[in-house]
Amino acid sequence: MEWDQINYFQTVAKVQHFTQAAKQLSISQPALSRSIAKLEDELGIQLFDRKGRNIYLNRYGKMFLDRVEQSIKQIEIGKQEIWDEIHPDHGTISLSFLPSLGISVVPEILSAYHKKHANVKFQLHQASNRVIVDQLKSRKIDLALIMLHDEEKEIKWLPFLTEELFVIVSIDHPLAGFDEIDLNMIKNEPFISFKDVNELQTIIKDLCHKAGFSPNVVFEGEDIGTVSGLVGAKLGVSLVPDIQFLDKRKVKLIRVKNPISKRQIGVAWLTDSYVSPAVERFIQFIHQLFQLK
Repeated sequence: MEWDQINYFQTVAKVQHFTQAAKQLSISQPALSRSIAKLEDELGIQLFDRKGRNIYLNRYGKMFLDRVEQSIKQIEIGKQEIWDEIHPDHGTISLSFLPSLGISVVPEILSAYHKKHANVKFQLHQASNRVIVDQLKSRKIDLALIMLHDEEKEIKWLPFLTEELFVIVSIDHPLAGFDEIDLNMIKNEPFISFKDVNELQTIIKDLCHKAGFSPNVVFEGEDIGTVSGLVGAKLGVSLVPDIQFLDKRKVKLIRVKNPISKRQIGVAWLTDSYVSPAVERFIQFIHQLFQLK
């Protein structure tokens, strides 16, 4: 069964006249008659009753027309859904990001974007860096806001934000009187690091290696809030970005002079994946937003 047959049948069923239907469809009347006859042969039943030059949709034709119109309606809905998905002003973007970005960075981006593109919808997900990379590779999401410590050939990654990392100590720790230190000044301190699902663990190990020591890890947390809470409880020191929910009544952030301590956040997507106009425009918007700062 071909699409033209369905279209021809619907037109003939509405006008119930082959000649008029052929004119509307811009085909010859014999070609239209052959198409309808072929459709009836395929279905094994006549759809029209013929009386001379007049035709009438019979009960089988009415049953089939009902299904045809339902199907055409669903196809039109599908076309609209696809259009809404890919159109820059109406699409849906599936975005996954690191939990630490959910405090201010992601809300700031989405708020600014919605002022210009109010009809774009977002499906939001939070996960660890490693899980997000897997989500991208399995095509479960369109975009990700992540760190990318190791090169991934499958992933296109464009940095847009550099965050400084600070040594964090309890407010009454001996180092709390410093505003700047070399990282090796904490080499003998109990260190609160991150579980290996968090990419900060890799960054911390590399920075400590550059400073000439391996951290004495006594606890590992999954997120910055947990690590900050353990530091505030005087259980050790750590290295974190300055984010809003850090309780600075209990912890002190100290700038690291040497080595330069930072992490880069970028927007990422699959290199071989189709990028819809809505997603592409959002990528461009992120970079324009942060370049203006």
